[in-house]
Amino acid sequence: MADKHEIAVFAGGCFWCTEAVFAQLKGVLMVVPGYAGGHTANPTYREVCTDSTGHSEAVRIQFDPDQVNYKRLLNVFFETHDPTT
Repeated sequence: MADKHEIAVFAGGCFWCTEAVFAQLKGVLMVVPGYAGGHTANPTYREVCTDSTGHSEAVRIQFDPDQVNYKRLLNVFFETHDPTT
């Protein structure tokens, strides 16, 4: 990873939907889905979906701040995420 690349992590419900939104943005170099938080080591998708592990679906975004800044990523997140889900 080059020095000018930065990382952002967002947990927003369905990581496939969140991944698709961010992958389209100019300046986003990579989007990796996964889980954040929780109390179960290496949970499966099925376990996370039961709400028994305490995890949230999340995406790790590698981006070039010369092309897209963190504020823009936050705006996209809040425009596309329903916090009641």
